[in-house]
Amino acid sequence: MEKLHDVQLTEIKPLLTGQNGSNLQDFDCQEYDVETAHGVLHITVKGAGKGNRPTILTYHDIGLNHKSCFNTLFNYVDMQDVTQHFSILHVDAPGQQDNAPVFPTGYQYPTIDELAEMLPSVLTQLQVKSVIGIGVGAGAYILTKLALKEPTLVEGLILINMDPCAKGWVGWAASKLSGWTSNLVDVIMGHHFSSDELAENKEIIQTFRLHISQDIPQENMAMFYSSYQSRTDLQMERPVPGLNEDSVSTLRCPALLVVGDASPAVDAVMADCGGLPQVVQPGKVAEALKYFVQGMGYMPAAGMTRLVRSRTRSTSSAGSSEGGWSRSATNTDPHIRMTS
Repeated sequence: MEKLHDVQLTEIKPLLTGQNGSNLQDFDCQEYDVETAHGVLHITVKGAGKGNRPTILTYHDIGLNHKSCFNTLFNYVDMQDVTQHFSILHVDAPGQQDNAPVFPTGYQYPTIDELAEMLPSVLTQLQVKSVIGIGVGAGAYILTKLALKEPTLVEGLILINMDPCAKGWVGWAASKLSGWTSNLVDVIMGHHFSSDELAENKEIIQTFRLHISQDIPQENMAMFYSSYQSRTDLQMERPVPGLNEDSVSTLRCPALLVVGDASPAVDAVMADCGGLPQVVQPGKVAEALKYFVQGMGYMPAAGMTRLVRSRTRSTSSAGSSEGGWSRSATNTDPHIRMTS
């Protein structure tokens, strides 16, 4: 992989619709329950295949499903430039979709590795030859696992709030302690949002607390959370040209890494914290995504002028709070890095 390139983007458009949830609806979609070796996955497909182009494959974070995690982004006006060029395949982790039945007593939830192993079978059954993956948190980890194991299936990755590391002993102890003193909703809210966001941004916090507490059966959510908490290190290495390009475990596709600008994840880029940039700043993420797929040769230059303009003025505009959620409240201006 080549060196990382930082891109700072500014936002000038509204972000999330009101609490009536109108921006979290699916439009013109087909839904499937696909059987795999490790259980059934609920799949939502939008659009038909576009020639030889890859399909965009999304995977959500814990406490969410594809609607609460991605529909704000995909229903955003700037994303029409992307969706007209690609079909979309949303994956809901087992038992996380809307109106999912509660798993029976004794059900063995798939491990995080098995969740990644379920995806090639889904793609085969739906006749999808290759994908550009968009994952958040746990979903980003799962899609990275897919890319490492099945590199010919994955042409590119957009990874939001990605943590490639196993839960350390201190983190494990903290999660156990929080589990004894807090309910599951509080634990998962702490996974998504910083303490400042939880205290200051009442509107979006209330909205997502309702999603997390009402949209998914709590027993099912706890199983997905436990699976993610039991992850191991991804153990990726940067290849050394002329030495180990063919043998090292690394991504073989370009990757776009996105994280909230005010979170501790900025310096490391890949970290499991910092809010939900694709929800509170979808315009920024949409522009970065368009720039990314254009670089892969799948989109014309049309519609990219605002991205170029925003890049040149990002420094002088950093303090602006025009439109949408207040930046001082959200702490989620995306810091974006691209690798290839």
